[in-house]
Amino acid sequence: MATLLMPKATAVWLVDNTALTFNQIATFCTLHPLEVKAIADGESAQGIKGLDPINTGQLTRDEIARAEENPDHVLKMQESKVRVPVLKKKGPRYTPVSKRQDRPNAILWLVRNHPELKDSQISRLVGTTKNTIQQIRERTHWNSSNLQPIDPVALGLSSQIDLDFEVNKAAKNRPAELDVEVAGDALLPASHTEGMALEDESRNYKPAKPEEDEIDADAVFAKLNALKSSDDDSSED
Repeated sequence: MATLLMPKATAVWLVDNTALTFNQIATFCTLHPLEVKAIADGESAQGIKGLDPINTGQLTRDEIARAEENPDHVLKMQESKVRVPVLKKKGPRYTPVSKRQDRPNAILWLVRNHPELKDSQISRLVGTTKNTIQQIRERTHWNSSNLQPIDPVALGLSSQIDLDFEVNKAAKNRPAELDVEVAGDALLPASHTEGMALEDESRNYKPAKPEEDEIDADAVFAKLNALKSSDDDSSED
């Protein structure tokens, strides 16, 4: 079934250049009649340039003329001259039959040299299934003993650009590894010290020595003289 190119732009052109009814234009452009009325009133599609369906080959002048003469006539779209590309569904890369036997070797190379790649990325690169990748990872593949790691680019299974793209993508998605070296008085990160038992510093604790009071020589001699006088008085008695 043919697909109408730019329905709203086509409706703008039909409103401006034909005497078709709102219902006819709405049916052809898969719009609601009120949308077509809004276009005619200038309330919608402002700034949209009309697309001539005659130039694109989707309508003929005779078809428009017949519809203008008969309000009940439904416009029939012609085969468009413009081909709308059909989007391909995403899936494993197609691999020629002649190179399919090389895929296990390429998978083994990717698994060994780029362990950061996900199975889905390897599948896109060489056009294989996740089940095959898993078998090669676990060495359960039926031909594991004869496999040799070979670069998929050298085998022609993937381009260097695609390989670099997937590797860089995997590297960006990989969480950064924490590699902290403690040197000198550098502090450990909080993630390392969290929950760590506190070191018992009481064993290394050395209380400060109290400062010795300054000796007052005069006071000492005064006390000695007082004691001597007291002894002399006692002896006289």
